[in-house]
Amino acid sequence: MTVTLADVAARAQVSPATVSRVLNGNYPVAASTRERVLRAVNELDYVLNGPASSLAAATSDLVGILVNDIADPFFGIMAAAIQSEIGGPGGRAGGERLGVVCNTGGSPERELTYLTLLQRQRAAAVVLTGGAIEDSAHATAVAAKLRRLAEAGTKVVLCGRPPSPEAPEAIALTFDNRGGGSQLTEHLIGLGHRRLGYIAGPEERTTTRHRLEGHRAALAAHGIEDVPLRTVHGRYDRRSGYEATLELLRRDPSLTAVVAANDTVALGACAALRDSGRRIPDDVSVAGFDDLPFSIDAVPALTTVRLPLSEAGARAGRIAMGREEPPPGGIATVRGELMVRGSTGGPRL
Repeated sequence: MTVTLADVAARAQVSPATVSRVLNGNYPVAASTRERVLRAVNELDYVLNGPASSLAAATSDLVGILVNDIADPFFGIMAAAIQSEIGGPGGRAGGERLGVVCNTGGSPERELTYLTLLQRQRAAAVVLTGGAIEDSAHATAVAAKLRRLAEAGTKVVLCGRPPSPEAPEAIALTFDNRGGGSQLTEHLIGLGHRRLGYIAGPEERTTTRHRLEGHRAALAAHGIEDVPLRTVHGRYDRRSGYEATLELLRRDPSLTAVVAANDTVALGACAALRDSGRRIPDDVSVAGFDDLPFSIDAVPALTTVRLPLSEAGARAGRIAMGREEPPPGGIATVRGELMVRGSTGGPRL
């Protein structure tokens, strides 16, 4: 029997229009209502504009690549590398698949909608990039989608994303964000820094939590107190880095180092420090994360953790196409490398 939008609405005890808004992600909906709708969608195995029974097997030449923000080099580099391995225009010679980049904009609803659409299109493979959203209802809904995709013959790969315990079929190439965060802070502590500010990303992202956990672990290992006022959360963009740095300086003008959630945030931090009359690294050291292409050209060049984004993306693409065996157990940890450059130095005595 075909499940309809009206069936989902009845199960969730909302109007069909509300169900449509949740699935399309184009209108604000209360979190509790969204939870009920997503639960109903998964309980009924609803597939947008098409019956679940049509998903007997993955037969299309489509490969979906989900990114948070294609304009962000972190995602752009991975998406380009994935597409180079799956074929299509500009891809690997002799490739027979069409890669479609799905830009979620960080919206949980959009992420689920794209997975539903790819399920409907019987995609050959789906690659989800970057950190996951830390929301139990959303994680359960995504896991259910990934399981159904896999059951229909779609290869599912997580690239730079933690494994999904509820969807063991999904192959995970996960970045060692904790290890990288610890490396950065260990480096600064080794230079003599004890008053470190930290600019974290959005609180709801796994990448944010893991990098911050690494930072805190390094502080604890050296007996340095983790002062809550020295951590500010914000977006993964330059403006956030600028504003967060000014806030950190307001809270503690004696800071000698700032660790940023990523390189783009670190650029904003550098600008804020310069505008505040502070020299880098003479007065305040700055460290980033990811080693995006512009990092080495910053002045001074940015100390950061290099994640092999292109290599990880290419590997995800090969696994998705069946040209490389999945890692043992379906999970591999991709480690970063500390790149020490001119933006960090010893604190001024």
